[in-house]
Amino acid sequence: MAKTKLLGASALTSLALLLTACTGASDTATPNTSPDASAVETLVTEAATRPGSELMAASQQASAPTVQEAKEFLEAAEKEIAEFSAYAAQVSWVKANFITEDTAALEARVGEQGAKMSTRLSKEAKRFKDLSLPADMKRKIDGMLRGSNFPAPDDAAAAKKLATIMTELDGTYGKGKFKVDVDDKRIIAILDSDGDGSLSQEAPNDMIHLGQASDIIAQSDDPELLQSIWEGWRTISKPMKNDYAEMVKIINKGSAELGFKDAGDLWRAGYDMDAEDFSKEADRLWGQVKPLYDELHCYVRAELNEKYGDEVVPLDGPMRADLLGNMWGQSWGNIYDDVAPEGGGEGVDLTKLLVDAGYDAKKMVEVAEQFFTSMGFEELPDTFWQRSLITKPADREVVCHASAWNLDNLEDVRIKMCTKVNAEDFSTVHHELGHNFYQRAYKDQSIFYKDGANDGFHEAIGDMIALSLTPEYLVQIGLLDADDVPGEDADLALLMRQAMDKVAFLPFGLMVDKWRWNVFDGTYSPSEYNDGWWDLREKYQGLKPPSDRPADAFDPGAKYHIPGNTPYMRYFLAHILQFQFHKAACDQAGFEGPLHRCSVYGNKDVGEKFNAMMEMGASKPWPDALEAFTGTRDMDGSAILEYFAPVMTYLQEENKDRTCGW
Repeated sequence: MAKTKLLGASALTSLALLLTACTGASDTATPNTSPDASAVETLVTEAATRPGSELMAASQQASAPTVQEAKEFLEAAEKEIAEFSAYAAQVSWVKANFITEDTAALEARVGEQGAKMSTRLSKEAKRFKDLSLPADMKRKIDGMLRGSNFPAPDDAAAAKKLATIMTELDGTYGKGKFKVDVDDKRIIAILDSDGDGSLSQEAPNDMIHLGQASDIIAQSDDPELLQSIWEGWRTISKPMKNDYAEMVKIINKGSAELGFKDAGDLWRAGYDMDAEDFSKEADRLWGQVKPLYDELHCYVRAELNEKYGDEVVPLDGPMRADLLGNMWGQSWGNIYDDVAPEGGGEGVDLTKLLVDAGYDAKKMVEVAEQFFTSMGFEELPDTFWQRSLITKPADREVVCHASAWNLDNLEDVRIKMCTKVNAEDFSTVHHELGHNFYQRAYKDQSIFYKDGANDGFHEAIGDMIALSLTPEYLVQIGLLDADDVPGEDADLALLMRQAMDKVAFLPFGLMVDKWRWNVFDGTYSPSEYNDGWWDLREKYQGLKPPSDRPADAFDPGAKYHIPGNTPYMRYFLAHILQFQFHKAACDQAGFEGPLHRCSVYGNKDVGEKFNAMMEMGASKPWPDALEAFTGTRDMDGSAILEYFAPVMTYLQEENKDRTCGW
């Protein structure tokens, strides 16, 4: 499953957005016109450097702050953020869709200006930190005090350097290519899109990009080739290491100026609870679902051992990360055929159904939209179809990583992805549209609250819908004949295929930010970045690299969210919440039967209640939003265990005579 770079500008995360190519939850831009360049330049300069006639006056007064002054500060700050983020959103969109030195320079400049604004507003908010305020105003001030996830210190040179580094890291990843042997018949067999026995023109000068490399990882079962491609992609991240270390120093200093121990402490403080309490909460949730992952790991390792032998996959240690069908070993669905349970029944080949039905990329997005409208949501605006990037352009470099955008905090929602006609991207477009429909649901909130209840909510919305893509649903949309719906005897096959993605992802979703937290607090020095990465991957995932890594390797940088500077805990939480949401929706729909057989397609009552939760945005603590839809205030992994109960039973039986663990 593709992971999303969500673009936007809620005030609780908007200032982070301005520093990270707008990574957040919803940006502001004029929906139907492009601003005059000189006018925009004036606006941006004034917004970033205004002497404080609107915002600084209150903080400069010697008298004790008042509630009225706090109110005026928040009103002025909201206006300033909205004005500035309009231009920032457009710059980020252009840069993501046209990666050049010029667009990178523009994004770096707006990032620098945003960093200055973020620092200034956070400092001004401190004046009201201890003031007794109405709950709504206090929530806004607390959000301002946290500022950006990547705060710059109160230093113009540091802000400029931070913005430049972050833009360059993102661009290095987006343009990443590495050298291959174009005469290698194993590569040609997979990448010969022209059908003439050679690589296509997409791979000039013996170079291939991530999409092509990922195709090889997904399709090949040649350990030597897999290792070569796996290692090749990681050559693109080596140059990032020094810049990343410098960035860490800068944002740690910025975090300290905001009153946090380090950037990790700041990140964990954004969940309506104490930072250390959030760490414990993440560990608690992992503890709930870890037994299911451990059984899956044991089973998959044994099956791959039968395929590759003891030398490649020993039965008493971690598995090689390059053998699992995914460039990062975060989801294993591409090797399902290697581990399919005997007698588990025949699943549904959704990719084949899509191809046979003549689907193209746009059709997949249209059908995803139809799911939401069947639940009572309004259709996407015409501008969505006019302005989204749905397929990869042939004439320029773009960031292909799937992302959802809202450029005006109202109706200018878009997606950007290099969509392929396959089952994975069919699920991904539902995920991306989940962001867009969430953004529209809270469009009437204050800009301070135009975000998910927590970042896991935003990621979980579309994935919750994707859990309803059952065989019965495929019949409803005409992709599958009713006579071809697998019986209950095929449930194991269907669930195992999902578990290879959903369950396999859980520890990866947790460890990425645990690595960053260790980087931020100094547990890992730059010389230990790579070793620390693999220590955590082995601890949580039971995976190892296919060979010893070179001393200058920076393997974390080969995963988009590290150079793209997107916090990752949201994805772990989303994998918990999507099942919790799904169970609540199915209970509300009165569904009787196994949880994995439930689809809420067409259920407007569920849609109405779901929309009510989404309309809250970030205006209330996330337990309030969770309770509004599920009836409980606690995140809970038990729904995952219920959903995959048949898989757990099967795995335990298969593993009973095996030695599990690593």
